[in-house]
Amino acid sequence: MKRFLYYFGWTVVIGFIIFLGTKYQIRVEEEARNNYEIIPIFLFGTIFPIVIGLFLRLPKLIIEIKQNKQWTFDWIKFIAIALPTLYIISMSILPLGGSIKIPEYMINGNPTILIIAGTVFGFTLLDSLKK
Repeated sequence: MKRFLYYFGWTVVIGFIIFLGTKYQIRVEEEARNNYEIIPIFLFGTIFPIVIGLFLRLPKLIIEIKQNKQWTFDWIKFIAIALPTLYIISMSILPLGGSIKIPEYMINGNPTILIIAGTVFGFTLLDSLKK
């Protein structure tokens, strides 16, 4: 029962953060329309999913912190999962050149891909920390 309440509490907290983030996103979009600035929309749309990914992994990380083990970092997981998602995220902000190009419609026309990539990056970033 204690474990259920722990995870349920985190679910409520994360849901509340998503609710507040959505309200803030609406405010940012209104400000951007009034000021003709699109950069805050891109930054919020990129950073918020990463924060949500971090929060999704945080409950398990807190449990791992309580254990008395040595910290390690899983470089293979970080390189195989986090770096490609970071590349996808950065393609929405920076016009990066290179040999691996992502079709423009996947980045600019479909924010779902950026939301998924940001969430996976945030989750994997904390998941790569092992105790």
